Amino acid sequence: MIILNNNVQTPIYIQIYEQLRDEIIRGELPEGSKLVSTRYLAESLAVGRNTVEKAYLQLSSEGYVESRVGSGFYVQNIHNIFSLGNDRKNVELPSEHKGRELQENIICNFQYGYLSPQDFPQNIWRKVSMKALASLNAEDMTMYSDPKGELQLRKELAEYLRKSRGVICSAEQIILCSGLESALSLLSQLFRNTYSQIAFEEPGYFGAREIFEHNGFNTVSVSVDKDGVNVKELEKSSAQVIYVTPSHQFPTGAVMPIQKRFLLLEWAAKNNGIIIEDDYDSELRYNTRPIPSISNVSGNDNVIYIGTMSKSLSPSLRVSYMVLPQKWMKRYHEEFKLYQSPVSIIQQRILYEFIYSGHFESHLRKLCVINKRKHDLLVRLIHELMSNEVVIHGKHAGLHILLESTQGLTEKEMIDRAKEYGVLVYPVSIFWHDVKCYSNNMVLLSFGNVSEKQLIKGIEQLSKAWNNTIY
Repeated sequence: MIILNNNVQTPIYIQIYEQLRDEIIRGELPEGSKLVSTRYLAESLAVGRNTVEKAYLQLSSEGYVESRVGSGFYVQNIHNIFSLGNDRKNVELPSEHKGRELQENIICNFQYGYLSPQDFPQNIWRKVSMKALASLNAEDMTMYSDPKGELQLRKELAEYLRKSRGVICSAEQIILCSGLESALSLLSQLFRNTYSQIAFEEPGYFGAREIFEHNGFNTVSVSVDKDGVNVKELEKSSAQVIYVTPSHQFPTGAVMPIQKRFLLLEWAAKNNGIIIEDDYDSELRYNTRPIPSISNVSGNDNVIYIGTMSKSLSPSLRVSYMVLPQKWMKRYHEEFKLYQSPVSIIQQRILYEFIYSGHFESHLRKLCVINKRKHDLLVRLIHELMSNEVVIHGKHAGLHILLESTQGLTEKEMIDRAKEYGVLVYPVSIFWHDVKCYSNNMVLLSFGNVSEKQLIKGIEQLSKAWNNTIY
């Protein structure tokens, strides 16, 4: 039985992961048993489904469970999961220490979705938090805020988007949401009487696809090449909406050039369609200036722009925003007249003060410098130590890269060998809707929460792990 504690700082998905992990270690969830569905567990624990999915993916990445496409998650044989050397094969650890023991053997964890705590502007955040709290009166604290979000924050976001992403919009077009999933859920309700089929990148972020599928939409896959989504495939489909990550495609890292953006806009105009532009990782570019958004090119008519604070500030803030085209505003007001903003007024005021005071832009500049240094170090070490073993995909932006084996190793072999050498790397197969389309020879490495020292040691170990002459 999973018991959650909301009074501790440990994230909910980590609590779920740790308790399921311990049940597997103790044998309460035996090898081959199927975990309950993410939807069922989310409902029984009264948490978001995405929270449970993150817990399951963590279990999968560490080898406790296996994800089977279309079937679910199944408990794996963990007999050797704690043994990194033959001399320890038969040592039985007390169950309460096993998870800790696994972590102690890890030299470097290239886990996706985390930022370094050292990079968060804690002192500045504390100061603006105090200022924001002082600005709130009794009426602010006892009344619902504007359903679309605090007007002053939306004005600051509109100005930020104009300067940094070329998005021309009014504050009235901006709606605050509690994370990407919240924004997409809102759109699924907005689209339900107008559109029926939505296209998604293949590979791509599965969480976005599942939200629309769970709300009754048909979905179709459109392949991604080195320049992003394949527009010719899209034109052959009957999709009326497409969800894309053009600035840094997830997970391949492909950047959509301006020519393809125009083709995508032509498709939308011809079919009276909508482009959902998830401007994922747009701020973090290391060798070139950030590319203007599709919304900048189009003038907004057929583009819904979505941005989040998860990669620029912290995923725990759970703040996202979207820009609706003017022609959709009437529908929005009709559909959501009883809607209340899911973002607390305190959180909104703090974020407003942070942006208004210039701290956000300063923080982004610092973040780019820090992560460019780590990115360049990572790429250089891979070229120096593993140029014959792997090919890099998706460099020059964002917080992750993909490594493709040129030595015939499968994804699982790459992950297992890396783990033997104390390094955690992560599967890419989970981002394919149709896993048969995947070459099964890539892994994901994120450097967002890895120090330079850990990074150096991690790549050194990977160069040994994936060297076929050793095996």
